[in-house]
Parts: sequence; C-alpha cells; structure tokens
Amino acid sequence: MLVATYNVHRCRGLAGRFRPDRTTAVIAEIRPDLIALQEAQHYLRRGRGMLDAEAIERELGLRILPVTGRAGEQGWRSNLLLVRRDAVVRRPPVGLRLGGLEPRGAVLAELDLGEGPFRVIATHLSLGVARRRAQARLLLDAMAQGADPGMPTLLLGDLNEWHRKDSALDVLAPRFGMPPRVATFPAFRPVLPLDRILGVPQGLVSGIAAHDTPLARKASDHLPLTARIDTALLRPALGGS
Repeated sequence: MLVATYNVHRCRGLAGRFRPDRTTAVIAEIRPDLIALQEAQHYLRRGRGMLDAEAIERELGLRILPVTGRAGEQGWRSNLLLVRRDAVVRRPPVGLRLGGLEPRGAVLAELDLGEGPFRVIATHLSLGVARRRAQARLLLDAMAQGADPGMPTLLLGDLNEWHRKDSALDVLAPRFGMPPRVATFPAFRPVLPLDRILGVPQGLVSGIAAHDTPLARKASDHLPLTARIDTALLRPALGGS
C-alpha cells in the first residue's frame, strides 16, 4: 500500500498562481492508495473547494472523505484525506481541534483498503514549538480514546518540525518511534524535513521518500512525502474486528 502526505500551499506554486490542476497532476504522478493534503482549503472560504473532486475520482480513483457535511467544504481546517474509491470507511472522519492562531486541526478516520483495518490521522501542526508539543499530546489523546486504542495507526502530515529535542516528535516518539529525516521544504531545494509519515506498530511504515519531480518542484513550496505500508501488520487486527 502506498501512502503520501502533501502540503499543497493552497494550490499555488512558486509563482503564486492558483493552479489546482497542477496539484492534481502531482497526485497522479504518485498514484497513492491514500494521501493527506494540507493547506488544501482556504480558512476564510470554507464553502469553496479548491480541488475538482469529480475529476480526481474519475481519473485517479480517489475520493475525498467529507468531514463536516457542509456543502462545498471538502476538508477540516485545510486538511483533506483522499482514499481509494473502494476503501471501506469503518469510522467516518472526524475533525480534531488542535488550537493555535492559524487555527490548526487534524482529521481522524478508521479505514480498510482490503488488507485489514487501520486508523489514520492527517494533520498540520502550528509554527510555535510549545504549541506543536501540545498538539502532539492531543493527537495521542485522540488515539487513546478510540474504540480500539491498539489499532494500527498512521499519522501523516506537515508537522513543521525539523529538530528532535523538545519537539512534537519527542512527544510522539514513545508511541511511534522517531521517523527518518527526509527533506521536503522548500520544494525547489529541499533542506528541512517538515513533512512526516509515522506508524504503529513498529515496521508498519517503510521506504519513506520525497516525491521529487520537476512538476512537484513547481506546484507547491513542499514536496510530497511517500511511504510503503506493510499490510501484513494490518491483518492480525481482522480477528478482533
């Protein structure tokens, strides 16, 4: 299973032009089974989606999981979760409030893509260090409050972290371990590992890499980050479902 996370920078590339078609083209290059998007809906225009959901489903076989149910609102606090059209939604997506001035949030859902159930959390954390640490604790709390706290879990998004010490990564490490550093920002010359894909149990996530293509370098200020999921680690959960 191939998953990805991508801060699409409001579908504006380095030149600042609004080009959602280019964002869709980058996703088409990746061909993920699941992808989390950040900055994919304007905070002040919640009723106007940025992406052509019908074209994405028709051409890429991915569907946007609605969170709020409000017409035209594709995600939650600019977080969108797209999954394969045949995915089974075991628990509908919910929006998590993470606070902050921006404001930040996360989308949590439970899915099955034919290999076993898992939880996914898609998020975009704040710019302040202390706020990110607090937000990481809220994400762990949300996992612990689920019907099955031990369910295999993916956490992916723009964590805005490039240091380990006293960071959100430190807060998450006892549960998720420390992810590898893969530079994704700025897209034209990546040096900072702002985007992350984490998973439990250990070994669930592997092959983490930046999707570095000429188109991806132009479409956003972040490169997408991709990873492979060991679906064998999802199957034991089938016996308890």
